[in-house]
Amino acid sequence: MSQLQVTTRIHDPASVDAAIESRFSARAFLPTPVPRETIADILRVAARAPSGTNTQPWHVYVVEGEPRQRIEREVCAAHDAIRANPALAGDYRESYDYYPEQWVSPYIDRRRENGWGLYGLLGITKGDKDAMHAQHQRNFKFFDAPVGLFFTIDRVMGRGSLVDCGMFIQNVMVAARARGLHTCPQAAWNGFAKIIAPIIGMGEGELMVCGMSLGHADESAKVNTFHTPRVAAEDFTRWVG
Repeated sequence: MSQLQVTTRIHDPASVDAAIESRFSARAFLPTPVPRETIADILRVAARAPSGTNTQPWHVYVVEGEPRQRIEREVCAAHDAIRANPALAGDYRESYDYYPEQWVSPYIDRRRENGWGLYGLLGITKGDKDAMHAQHQRNFKFFDAPVGLFFTIDRVMGRGSLVDCGMFIQNVMVAARARGLHTCPQAAWNGFAKIIAPIIGMGEGELMVCGMSLGHADESAKVNTFHTPRVAAEDFTRWVG
């Protein structure tokens, strides 16, 4: 640790808090390009994330232009094919269980609140499978963001590396906010890793943690007015001692 890290004082904590508190999963972006130097700077800052014994297990693939468009085309096609023939879903398995096999309260309640809150805002009614499919497929269009990121770790690493990678990903999102950008972390990509892997050059020994859309949020889009509630700190905190 450098002396600068020890002695640095945060003179504007409100800005740090604002970057964290204004982060949300943007679901509509403008086509405005993001300079590569800005993305590189975000990743440089994010790399200060902690990791067990300083393993720094994360890998990042940044996709733009034609590779991004190819991923969009091929994954959307697979998504449509699964809808037409649900048996094909077995060909697209996630590398790890992001969600539980059995949902229980309060988590299932929060999940439902989130889903129906979003769909309600967009006027998507229960049973409207066409609209639900189209909205879900927005994930695979990067919500129109010009930049996509894919985060991976090596399969030889333990589950703790998922925690490390998660802290790195959070740093990416907060650093992006500090630069006027927005993001949307997306586990929805995980099942389509075998399509994405050869396009981005992801090795067989890597496990996809999640994807992310990054860019300038469309402030006029109704979907970007959707912000999820949070449990009060006193509800999840136990003071001991």
